[in-house]
Amino acid sequence: MVMFEQMRENVSKLLKGIKRYNPENLATLECYPETQAKENTYSLEANLAVLKLYQFNPALFQTTVMAQILLKALTKLFHADFTLCKCMIDQAHQEEWPIRQILYPGDLLETCRFQAFWQALEENTDLLEGITNFEDSVHKFSQLKMWMSKYGWSADKSVQIFICSQEESIKPKNIMEKIDFDSMSSISIMAFSQ
Repeated sequence: MVMFEQMRENVSKLLKGIKRYNPENLATLECYPETQAKENTYSLEANLAVLKLYQFNPALFQTTVMAQILLKALTKLFHADFTLCKCMIDQAHQEEWPIRQILYPGDLLETCRFQAFWQALEENTDLLEGITNFEDSVHKFSQLKMWMSKYGWSADKSVQIFICSQEESIKPKNIMEKIDFDSMSSISIMAFSQ
C-alpha cells in the first residue's frame, strides 16, 4: 500500500500543468493503470492523460495499457468514463485484439443488455485477469432496481424504463490549465536554442 501511495503522488505531480503532455512521462503513467487494476483504485484523470499522449504520439501506443484503461472505465460506466475513453481511441486501434473484445461487451453494457454482456465476458475471461473486483463493480451498474429507486426512474407495463432526459444528468466540466510564465520562458528558450 505504501508503494501505491508513492506512485499516486508521483503520478499526481506528473499531471500538473504542461508536464501532463510530456511523452517522457508516458512510461510512468502507463504503469499506473495496472496498479489501479491490482489495487482496485481508479484515476480517470491519469488514464485520460495516457490516452491523450497516445493521440499525440501514435507510435508509443500500447494495446495492453489501453485494454486495462478500458476495463477500469467499464467499472465506472454509470459516470460515462468508458465513453470518454472509447472516444479517444483511434479507429484503427479499435479493431485490434483485445480492444475490440472489450468494446463489444462495453457497448452491450451501455445499452443495458446485461445477459448478453455477461455471456460476452464468459467468452473472454482471460481479459479480466488482474482486474480486482471487476465483476462486483459492474454488478453495481446492472442492479437496475436500486438505480430506479435512487433516481426516480419508472417502468411501464411493457417493462420499458423511463429516465430523465440525458441533458438533465450531464454536467459540464471546465478544465483550466495554468502555466506560469517561468515555465513558458524556459520552454521558449529551449525551442530557440535548437
